[in-house]
Amino acid sequence: MMGFQKRDEPMKNLLSLGIKRAMDVTLSLLGLILCSPLMVLIAILIKKEDRGPLLYRGVRIGRFGKPFYVMKFRSLVVDAERRGGSSTADDDPRITKIGRFIRKYKLDEFPQLLNVLRGEMSIVGPRPQVQWAVDLYTPEQRLLLTAKPGISDFASIKFKNEAEILKGSKDPDKAYLEKIAPEKIRLSLEYVKNRSFWVDIQIILKTIAEIFKK
Repeated sequence: MMGFQKRDEPMKNLLSLGIKRAMDVTLSLLGLILCSPLMVLIAILIKKEDRGPLLYRGVRIGRFGKPFYVMKFRSLVVDAERRGGSSTADDDPRITKIGRFIRKYKLDEFPQLLNVLRGEMSIVGPRPQVQWAVDLYTPEQRLLLTAKPGISDFASIKFKNEAEILKGSKDPDKAYLEKIAPEKIRLSLEYVKNRSFWVDIQIILKTIAEIFKK
């Protein structure tokens, strides 16, 4: 992360940052409380299938290039990272039965609300990336690192069926870079440059609508 200069553009106003953090804490607490019965059920089903760990904890790059562990309900077999790359296609044999269901409806993302509470992520922001993907950023794209990574943004909504796009790829990581990454980064940059409270509300409402649409 050499040569990375800390900036916070365009949200320089501390009040705006405070409002965003208050919204993050409020929504994540509310989500954890309301969804706790469903989260317990998911945990039981994961354990029933293969008795492996409930959570996947993967290293991702956060704000200002600081690594952190992103949390998800485990949807792949144990030690999946040793059996393949970081990108997962819809036909990836590493996906478990319950994993296929929770990935379809984005239920595997629930534990990231804990990342939000810890201040490592935000409800809305560019999706956190692995180190090798961040290393490929251009100087302009590194502007993404001035924002906390998020659970959802416009790019996440557009590529909600990312695994289907990668289906049939011999090298899902390469296919991700060619078919998805350019447009995903463009949309994420657009968010970072124009982020505001009302943009966040718009993204949250669109994300909820997409989940219920499924």
